[in-house]
Amino acid sequence: MSSVLTDLAPLRQRLGRATHIAVLTGAGMSAESGIPTFRDAQSGFWAQFDPMQLASEEGFRADPQRVWRWYAERRQGVRAAQPNAGHLALGAFAGSHPGRLTVITQNVDDLHQRAGNTDTIRLHGDILADRWLDPCPQRGGPRPCDTSLALSGEPPRCRDCGNPLRPGVVWFGENLPVDGLKAAGRAAQQCDVMLVVGTSGAVWPAAGLAAVARRAGGWVVIVNPQPSEIDNDAHQLVRGTAAEVLPALLGGL
Repeated sequence: MSSVLTDLAPLRQRLGRATHIAVLTGAGMSAESGIPTFRDAQSGFWAQFDPMQLASEEGFRADPQRVWRWYAERRQGVRAAQPNAGHLALGAFAGSHPGRLTVITQNVDDLHQRAGNTDTIRLHGDILADRWLDPCPQRGGPRPCDTSLALSGEPPRCRDCGNPLRPGVVWFGENLPVDGLKAAGRAAQQCDVMLVVGTSGAVWPAAGLAAVARRAGGWVVIVNPQPSEIDNDAHQLVRGTAAEVLPALLGGL
């Protein structure tokens, strides 16, 4: 680890001078806190199912109870997990330097928020939140029923029309939230440095943010113990995990 710290000295200086830092985080960062990646979560009983059966609207409509139970199990793991040293380093830096750091995450847990980055841009949604599967046929218009009024069940359903709740995540075949994607793009274009942490770079359009930052003049750094699919977009590769590298990069700045 000491050699890694030495190698990071020039990058620490660059970060110290940066007016705006963007950080894109992926599943590897949450995995350090014990939250399985999407693929790893399909273990045991769940290994028999195709991902499309567990993370798509079609799969939910075909067997809502099965999908609801899978997400209930994943939610338990998220609630039990704790932010790791990488999350805490980002939260501490943001607290000490208001307005200088933007966190963009592909993760659906709340570890960044619990560590202090309450304004994190969540590209793939929130696994702990619920929303209605369909527009409310009773009320119509822009004001759906309050999800807290759903009757208990697997999944809970609207007491008036039977509309089921679903997890507030982005499923296969669904678009990313427009406002979040625009905010992420602005952060990438405006940053002096972008840290891409714990992601394989295989999921788009999030993976394209590194190239956006580089084209706009930002210094792109990929922090990952293994090669990623977007390593060629980086000016600098740091072979380490979030919990190892981020405290060394940001601590004391």
